[in-house]
Amino acid sequence: MLEQRPNPWSIWVADSASGQARQAWQSPSTLLGSFPQTAGGANLNWGAGARLVFLADLDGWPHLYSVPAAGGAAMLLTPGRFMDEYITTTPDRKYVVYNANTGTDQDDDDRRHLFRVPVDSAAPIPLTSGKGIEWTPSVTGDGSRVAFIGAGAQAPPLPMVVGIEGGKPLAIGEDRIPADFPAADLVVPKKVVVTAEDGIQVHCQLFERPGADRKPAVIFVHGGPPRQMLLGWHYMDYYTNGYAVNQYLANHGYIVLSVNYRLGIGYGHNFHHPEHAGWRGAAEYKDVLAAGRFLQTYRGADAKRIGIWGGSYGGFLTALALARNSDVFAAGVDLHGVHDWSVNLKAAVADEEGRFEKGDARKALEVAWNSSPVASVATWKSPVLLIHGDDDRNVQFHQTVDLARRLAESGVPFEELVIPDEIHGFLRHRAWLTADRATIEYFDKVFGVH
Repeated sequence: MLEQRPNPWSIWVADSASGQARQAWQSPSTLLGSFPQTAGGANLNWGAGARLVFLADLDGWPHLYSVPAAGGAAMLLTPGRFMDEYITTTPDRKYVVYNANTGTDQDDDDRRHLFRVPVDSAAPIPLTSGKGIEWTPSVTGDGSRVAFIGAGAQAPPLPMVVGIEGGKPLAIGEDRIPADFPAADLVVPKKVVVTAEDGIQVHCQLFERPGADRKPAVIFVHGGPPRQMLLGWHYMDYYTNGYAVNQYLANHGYIVLSVNYRLGIGYGHNFHHPEHAGWRGAAEYKDVLAAGRFLQTYRGADAKRIGIWGGSYGGFLTALALARNSDVFAAGVDLHGVHDWSVNLKAAVADEEGRFEKGDARKALEVAWNSSPVASVATWKSPVLLIHGDDDRNVQFHQTVDLARRLAESGVPFEELVIPDEIHGFLRHRAWLTADRATIEYFDKVFGVH
């Protein structure tokens, strides 16, 4: 249970009239050959010339490949150290259009740009470039244009269109942005790379306005965990909210560091699927701690006023940081985080009784417990705000109820904000405003910001 196992897969072609099927391609039975876990999974498309186009991690990165429908060797279409995402085809099926975290700028690994590649040749063509972020392409019916969503560090997401050969995108609906939207006041985040204690390189985005030294600093940890925070507005609604809060904090006297810890996407298969991560050892916490250590020595930051916040998996890492390192993290805001991995694991073991060897199951439960914030409540000293919707179907509400009782018994200062009748990714706009305002006000209070 504690070891990663290959999850091989294959592509088959069936004749709809006869029902006869044959295998066109089989992945190797290796970790890199496992079924891909990025957006769209296999992203299987039938291309021109009877070629099957799909996504796989065979070279250590989520890349596009094609193979004859009759079977044969897979051809790598998009070589390089980047990830392909949100894949579609042109109407004639001769090309695949996708977004990827690569480009001509050295920081494009923390952005998204659009590309087009033939289904039978490793010859990608860039359609967009620059400091913006472009995603979810959709080719028009006549094949002449690509519609997509684009944004930037200061420009909020808008529908856009670019020619199939690339060029300058045309933004649609700019009049929808309110006249008083403070675009010029938004901070342009900078890429920062920190090194964890085991040598893993961790990409972060630093939000900071010029000003006085000794500012309070806050770390943001995303959820998922297969996510990647970017150098601009994000393509998921959950993280557009997070980006807005980080911008607000940076504009009101804070330094903010958003951390792309291991388990996230964008930096290769091994970064996405590390050993001893999650309930199997929480190795990703080393990346969060490295970010905290970075802020302790960062010029302008007050080493005694470093906070941390995040939701879902980010809530788990927030709680783990406070539990293990209250000496680094002085306060936190934990939105609907997992606090005890062993609860769900016990249920899984019970549901599949007889599948797991008893000694292995016991060891896994022990590791899961020790990977959880509740295992380190004895060393938790820093105050925390716990936020949770009481109808959460992703992370059970009792995870927060249980943690609150443990914190109370240990004398740890905490506050709770329960949002009635709300699910994990809040459905109502006012719920987001309530949680975001509470997050900002809590840090202002504990760090003495006025």
